[in-house]
Amino acid sequence: MLTILGFTMIATFLVLIMMKKMSPIAALVLIPALFCVFVGKGAKLGDYVVDGVTGLAPTAAMLMFAIVYFGVMIDVGLFDPVVRGILRFCKADPLRIVVGTALLAAIVSLDGDGSTTFMITVSAMYPLYKRLKMSLVVMTGVAAMANGVMNTLPWGGPTARAATALKLDASDIFVPMIPALAVGLLGVLALAYVLGRRERRRLGVLTLDDVLVEEKETVLVGAGSATGPGTGRGKGRSGGGDGSAGTGTGAPAEDTRAPEDEGFRGLDPDRPTLRPRLYWFNALLTVALLTAMIMEWLPIPVLFLLGAALALTVNFPHMPDQKARIAAHAENVLNVSGMVFAAAVFTGVLQGTGMVDHMAAWLVGNIPDALGPHMALVTGVLSVPLTYFMSNDGFYFGILPVLAEAGQAHGVSAVEIARASIVGQPLHMSSPLVPAVYVLVGMAKVEFGDHTRFVVKWAALTSLVVLGAAVLFGIV
Repeated sequence: MLTILGFTMIATFLVLIMMKKMSPIAALVLIPALFCVFVGKGAKLGDYVVDGVTGLAPTAAMLMFAIVYFGVMIDVGLFDPVVRGILRFCKADPLRIVVGTALLAAIVSLDGDGSTTFMITVSAMYPLYKRLKMSLVVMTGVAAMANGVMNTLPWGGPTARAATALKLDASDIFVPMIPALAVGLLGVLALAYVLGRRERRRLGVLTLDDVLVEEKETVLVGAGSATGPGTGRGKGRSGGGDGSAGTGTGAPAEDTRAPEDEGFRGLDPDRPTLRPRLYWFNALLTVALLTAMIMEWLPIPVLFLLGAALALTVNFPHMPDQKARIAAHAENVLNVSGMVFAAAVFTGVLQGTGMVDHMAAWLVGNIPDALGPHMALVTGVLSVPLTYFMSNDGFYFGILPVLAEAGQAHGVSAVEIARASIVGQPLHMSSPLVPAVYVLVGMAKVEFGDHTRFVVKWAALTSLVVLGAAVLFGIV
């Protein structure tokens, strides 16, 4: 019964948010609360929620101060040279911009933290997508998949969890998987190329001067929606002049965007928050912060708390200016932290009622005996949906030992099971239970349902590409 209710609860949540019948926050809170009552444990709902909130509170604190920190870095102009450099290199070519998004996300993912990766990537790329009216779900999807592949680094989390759960050396898991993960990253780049070509066909190619001039010209009515395939562009672009890629009206209207539109803030050379004389201080502070994260000198929430306080104090020594910067980023902070605490209700109920345990036991128990000698492959396939529907902690510490024990009974080594278990990460990074994904969609101003509908199929395919490469190379 708990198994059926668990799968039903997850399916109900996904359907409602993808159909936009409920907001993610409302669905994350109300759906599990309702199913908790169905299970007959409504009296313990408070305990489940408190347990979930307690577990995610450090993550929420980290995200709150990380958003403030990177928001201040955007305000003072730390990423402006990167944005301008990418724009000039890409020459306003959607194909290059999408591929550049994947490359940037993969490189920044070396720090091992998804939230930081998404903040930096969106901060750099968002103005470009807004200027060209490119699909923002392409940006979020490509960034999430690139980060998912790189999330398998030993300090990224999943590999360390698998090593701990099975008492193995993390290097024995990760190093042999490098060729398969490289194929997965190439797959993400190839997908970015395909999506970029699609965007190029839809939007055409402009020069940098055209992009900058067009800000002062007209755009098609309804061009503000950048998340759907019906988004239009104005003039000066191949294939878009007849309005077929836009709203279908073909009638120009005055651009009603305000000068302070956040979509253009990253490249506004005259905004009053710029601190060019403090550029190198801010750059060194950011490098030091990321280094401290990788070296684990202090807990990540503490590092971002200290970093945000120091960045505000040095760049904006006057109290009214500090309050203004905090207020400017309050919306992102509230959206993301609220989403994290709402997700705590979902995970708390899922784990507290035992639904997740019953779901996992059902899946493992229904593996045919004939697949026993192929448990590594089975583990890889199961890791794709399981790491999407549950936290990494739940999968690696609760499910993986069971799969490893079943594999050893058929002569499959634990290290092969562990290697196969990390292939589901490209999809996992878009799971509604991963706090970092709310940073991604929140900063990109993309509906979570739109992101989910777009990315799931591509991320699952990327995971299967990694698994296929691992089998082909004899790694698992």
